[in-house]
Amino acid sequence: METIVTDLHELDALASKLINTFPAERIFLLHGEMGAGKTTLVNAFCRALSVRDSTSSPTFSIVNEYASENGPVYHFDFYRLKQEFEALDLGYEEYFYSGAYCFVEWPEKIPNLLPNEAVNLTIEIISPTIRKIIAK
Repeated sequence: METIVTDLHELDALASKLINTFPAERIFLLHGEMGAGKTTLVNAFCRALSVRDSTSSPTFSIVNEYASENGPVYHFDFYRLKQEFEALDLGYEEYFYSGAYCFVEWPEKIPNLLPNEAVNLTIEIISPTIRKIIAK
């Protein structure tokens, strides 16, 4: 699935569509360069899942947990990891295999730890206001 987004307001509909397109999946891996909009898309997913908490980037905490009508939602940002084993110290397995929604920024930092069943989302910057989002 490939989508062009030209306005931030389109992200809420896209997040809902992606959740409905991949109903059995709970892990979404977000790929894209710095500033592509990964966190912005995760915020849209959180709105689509009726997260009650305020959302923000977990850059320094690595993982944020949010409460939702669908149970806990986990938002990871592995950008600051220097070594893959640091995710082991975090106990990533408990999150990934919990059945809860997990949104993972910078999954390329932990390639050997990622589950086989996940939705890969690639965000490409087309222009300062236009993004191409590819889901597979």
